[in-house]
Amino acid sequence: MRRSLGNIMESAQADRRHLDKCKQDTGSLGNADDALKYDSGYTAHDFSCIHSKDLLPAEEGEEATKHFLQELLNILLAYISKSQKSSSKVVDFHYPHQFKEGLEGFSLELPDQPDNLEQLLVDCRDTLKYGVKTGHPRFFNQLSTGLDIIGLAGEWLTSTANTNMFTYEISPVFILMEEVVLRKMHTIIGWQKEDGDGIFCPGGTMSNLYSVLLARFHFFPAVKTHGMSAIPRLALFTSAHSHYSIKKSAVVLGIGSENVTVVRCDERGKMISSELNSSIDAAKSKGLVPFYVNATAGTTVYGAFDPLNEIADICERHGIWMHVDAAWGGGLLLSNKHRVKMQGIERAHSVTWNPHKMMGVPLQCSAILVKRKGLLQECNQLCAEYLFQPDKHYDVTYDTGDKSIQCGRHVDIFKLWLMWKAKGSEGFEAQVNHCLENAEYLYYKLKRRTDFQLVFKGKPEHSNVCFWYLPNRVQSIPPGPERDRELHMVAPKIKTKMMEEGYTMIGYQPLEDKVNFFRCVFSNPATQKEDVDFLLDEIARLGCEL
Repeated sequence: MRRSLGNIMESAQADRRHLDKCKQDTGSLGNADDALKYDSGYTAHDFSCIHSKDLLPAEEGEEATKHFLQELLNILLAYISKSQKSSSKVVDFHYPHQFKEGLEGFSLELPDQPDNLEQLLVDCRDTLKYGVKTGHPRFFNQLSTGLDIIGLAGEWLTSTANTNMFTYEISPVFILMEEVVLRKMHTIIGWQKEDGDGIFCPGGTMSNLYSVLLARFHFFPAVKTHGMSAIPRLALFTSAHSHYSIKKSAVVLGIGSENVTVVRCDERGKMISSELNSSIDAAKSKGLVPFYVNATAGTTVYGAFDPLNEIADICERHGIWMHVDAAWGGGLLLSNKHRVKMQGIERAHSVTWNPHKMMGVPLQCSAILVKRKGLLQECNQLCAEYLFQPDKHYDVTYDTGDKSIQCGRHVDIFKLWLMWKAKGSEGFEAQVNHCLENAEYLYYKLKRRTDFQLVFKGKPEHSNVCFWYLPNRVQSIPPGPERDRELHMVAPKIKTKMMEEGYTMIGYQPLEDKVNFFRCVFSNPATQKEDVDFLLDEIARLGCEL
C-alpha cells in the first residue's frame, strides 16, 4: 500500500535508529542520515560477499540487484542533498599525485580479481566525495552549472534504456521526441517549423563543426566525393571573442586555420560589422572564396551578442552562409524580456544551441539547428546497408542516423523533453530571468566597492560579470606596466587558495590586453543573492593580504 509523505516523515526517526543499528551489525556504508531510505521497511545489507556476477541477469539475482541499486541511490541522494547546501564545500581538492598514491584508500588502479560490491559502493562514494559539486549554488566556474532533479531522472532513464539514436526501429520514442523538440526550437528561433532540420550533438564544438561542414557542402557539394582539391581556397570569418571551436572546425575539415579571419570586436566584445565587411573584401582580393560567417550570441568570456541583423545584411550581400553560435545565449530566446538581444537570429542558415548551459539540462545536450531541410542528410548520408535499408516496414525518413557524422549517437533528448514537460516554456523563462537578475545584482555590488573593479562599464548583457579584485597594495600602485604585472598574479593566487579551502569556485583568464580577471557566470537557478555576497567576501578575505 502506498504511504503518504506524512506517514514517511513520521517514521523517519525510527528509520534512523534502525539504520544506525544495521550499520553497526553489517558495516553498511554511510551514517544514518546518508543511508536513510524513504521506505521505513528498508534494511541495510552486507555487500562484502557479493560480486557483480551475482546481479542480474544472474539467476535469482533480482534481490541482490535491488539492494545494490537502493544502496547506490542512497549515496546519490546524500550527495544531491549536500550539494544543494550553501554551507557545504564545493570541492574537497587534492592534487593529482595524491590520488595516484591512493588517497585515503581510494585507489584508481584496476584489479585482476573482481572487487566485491561493498568496495564498489565505497568507490562510488569516494568518486563523488573528491569530485567538484557543479550543482552547488556557489559554483560559478563554468557556463554549465546546477543540478536539475527532473533532468537527472531523465538521464537515469536514458542510461537504463541504453539505446542508440540511429534508427527508428531501436529508438522509436526518442526519435519522435527529438523531432518534437527540434520543431519547438525552430519555432522559437523564428523559422517555419516544417522547413527546419537538426540533430542533437555531443557538445557545442561538434554543433559548430556541423555548421561549417554544411556550409561548405551547400556551396561546393563536390567536396563530398572529390575532396578539397576539387574546390577553391575557402575563407571563413569569426569574431576575436568567439569560441575556439570555429577555428578548430577549419582545422578538422581541412580548410586550415590560416584561412580563418578573426574579426575585431568593440570594447564590449561584439563583432564590428564594418570590420567584417572589409575582411570579406580583403579575402576576395587575395583570391579566396568567402563562404561562412560565425556570429556569436553570448560570447564565452564577456557574454556579448554580435549585431545579428547587421551581420545578416553583409552575408546576404556577399552570398555567404550565416551561422549563429548561440550555445551560451540560446536560452535567452525563452525570455520575453531578453530575447530582444538576439534580433536577427531567424535570418541565420544554422544555429548552435546548448540546453545544457542556460537551460540547466544535465551534460551533455547540444543541438545544431538548420534552416534548410534535407541538407544534413545530403551532406552526411552514406547509406550503410546494415542499418539504413530502404525497404523497411515503416517510414525510413525517421532513421536519422545518416544525418550524423557519428554512427552511435547518445540519447540526449529525453532529459530535455522531460524538463520541458516539467517546467513548461514559462518555467525556463523564469529560470533565465533569475540568472540574469543575479548577474545584475553582482554588477551593482561591484560598482559600490572600492576593492573591486569592473572590466568594462555598463550592465552585463548576459549573466557573465567580469572584474578584478584589487588588494590594498595593488591599489597603491599607479596605473601602468608595474600595476598590470602585479594585478595579473592576483586572480591565480586567490583561485589557488579558493580551491584548497573549497567553499566556492570561480574562473579567471586574461583577454587581449587585459591581465587576469575573474569571470563569474550564472546558470544555476539555486544560486541566490546571499551566495553572490559570499563570493565577493570570500575573494576579499583570501586576497586582502596579497
